[in-house]
Amino acid sequence: MKSSDNRITRRTMLSRSACIAGVSGGWLVDGSSLSPLFAAPESRGFKIGACEWSLGKADPSCFDVAKEIGLDGVQVDLGKPSDGMRMLKPEIQKAYLASAKRTGLEIASLAMAVMNSIPLKRDPRAAKWLDQSIDVCKALGITLTMPALFHHGNLDMKKTKEIDHLVEVIKNVTPKAEKAGVTIALENYLSAKDNMKIIERIGSPCVKVYYDVGNSTDKGHDIYTEIRELGKHGLLCEFHVKDSRFVLGRDKGRVDFKKVRQAMDDVDYRGWVQLESAHPKGVVADYRYSCEQLRKIFPRTI
Repeated sequence: MKSSDNRITRRTMLSRSACIAGVSGGWLVDGSSLSPLFAAPESRGFKIGACEWSLGKADPSCFDVAKEIGLDGVQVDLGKPSDGMRMLKPEIQKAYLASAKRTGLEIASLAMAVMNSIPLKRDPRAAKWLDQSIDVCKALGITLTMPALFHHGNLDMKKTKEIDHLVEVIKNVTPKAEKAGVTIALENYLSAKDNMKIIERIGSPCVKVYYDVGNSTDKGHDIYTEIRELGKHGLLCEFHVKDSRFVLGRDKGRVDFKKVRQAMDDVDYRGWVQLESAHPKGVVADYRYSCEQLRKIFPRTI
């Protein structure tokens, strides 16, 4: 643009353990045994999902499309005012849970695309939705909520009042997030260093960066260095994978996903990568192909 620390690293477990009670991503759910977290690195791998909006479905049928493609799960969206912020409704939550169970797939994480148009940096409605998203995560059994900070919500470090407001809003929610074991994952166009400045000001171990390799490449950031920099500080939690108009695995684009994997390995990242990429020949055909090619780089087990 989008489970707590849906990816788990040895470094994160040691230095940022405040969120560990809510870690999921397929290793820890509902207080089950912690022993899988300490498995040998060779036993931990990646999960490939896709964003609900990329699948072209804003309803539980997104899991049927994901199943047809061969994905492991879906990053779902909170909704928008025009649909009554649908994911806040218990009956909608139950429908998504039922669809995920029926297809054998996972709900990976929660995105809040609405904040692209109703900005967290200044609109009180967005602040309320951020708070409510933590309850949605608990209801869905996931541990990551992702405020999207683009378009009207775009961040500019020179606009100090907006940054101050953003920091204060997130600070107000972090006690609830920490108690629930939910990570607040910031996705934006900022550099790794600027994200780290914001996170340092917020001062909570449950605030991390949702890293989009395509967006960061668009802005001229060195994604391989940034992945290592953020990962070194335990600040990576999930990835969006795309590369402008290029079909992943078929077109020769700008992003070298083997180098992305190398950077992930250097900081012990394992967890979700979510397709949000171009699909000119159709989402099923192109995403199936991209998923098959990405599996060679990001296997389920290592």
